[in-house]
Amino acid sequence: MNEKSEIRNHISKILVVGAGIGGQSVAIGLKKAGFEVDIVEIHKEFNVYGVGIIQQANALRALDAIDVADEAMRRGSPYGKVKLCLAHGVQIGEAGTPPIGRFPSHNGISRRILHDVLFEEAQKVGLKYRMGVTVETIDNQPDVANVTFSDGTSGSYDIVIAADGVNSKVRKLIFGEFKTSYVGLSVWRYAFKRPAGLDTGYIFFNKKHKLGVIPMTADLCYIFVNSAEGDNPMIPEDQLVDKLKAYMSAYPIPMVQELIPQVTDAKLVNYRTLETLKMPAPWYKNRVVVLGDAAHTTIPQLGSGAALAIEDAVVLIEELQKEGSVEEIFERYMKRRHDRCKMVVEVSETLGAWELLEYTDQPLPEGANMGMLMGKTGMALTQEI
Repeated sequence: MNEKSEIRNHISKILVVGAGIGGQSVAIGLKKAGFEVDIVEIHKEFNVYGVGIIQQANALRALDAIDVADEAMRRGSPYGKVKLCLAHGVQIGEAGTPPIGRFPSHNGISRRILHDVLFEEAQKVGLKYRMGVTVETIDNQPDVANVTFSDGTSGSYDIVIAADGVNSKVRKLIFGEFKTSYVGLSVWRYAFKRPAGLDTGYIFFNKKHKLGVIPMTADLCYIFVNSAEGDNPMIPEDQLVDKLKAYMSAYPIPMVQELIPQVTDAKLVNYRTLETLKMPAPWYKNRVVVLGDAAHTTIPQLGSGAALAIEDAVVLIEELQKEGSVEEIFERYMKRRHDRCKMVVEVSETLGAWELLEYTDQPLPEGANMGMLMGKTGMALTQEI
């Protein structure tokens, strides 16, 4: 009996909960590896906005493992390291992971396009999605997970993969309640027609906030603003446009100023507070395992949230094709993922804490060096997962 047949004796049918970036990635890879895969998604249809995603080289390497990196780059916008500039445009440095093989430092892409790329690949391999459905209960036994769904149906699975995001219902059912930590910062995003001279990504620094201009496709870009909104960060919708324009007005350079008149629709202002979550090890129990934001929610200071979810998916796919008990497989997954994900979340938290100090006119800790820390972490992310 060959190795793949032996594997199928104890792992055959797998449920993926959540059809976001991590969920679709793991479902595609498992289907290609010959597993029987069900995938459920609580939303009734894919109606993704979310503006843009920065894919660094390690994210592209992971996407290549499920054969979609080239399509993501074709439909996105590959670019080099991000230029770091003062508010009036003088460059003071650059940031980003070095290229990895044929993969550039970055690929900008809209979240919707990335979801479409993954969905189209899923259709090619015959994945069937159950939309508008999530788990209701999980009887998580040592040898099987018996699941009831929100539509009244049920099923038994060898493995249940929780890829249902920061507010994961699966995590709550199996591991209990975990609360996110607000870091005191918020991020604003808005999509624009791409300026003709946008050759790479840019981040401009002001004493009270920072602004990035990021390529997203050949025709589109997006801007983000990182700000500190205080202890009551919720902003009424009718104030979003004016406040975003005011932030943008603080950067007296044509690249930013020419975009301001395009900010017209509050519903297109993607505003959210920044929170982190670090689920303690292990991220598994009996037949349930957690990946992506459900296990480690980070903030975008390193642009690595989606990358970590895709890497989780690739590692779990690889380990599920190897010999060993389910517990041994999950433990190998943890060994390869826990410290790397913890590093990204904690470095992002540190960078966010330093930014918050600057934005609120407080001194940085002695020896604080954002550029050095970002560079060191970027190099670490080029290492094999």
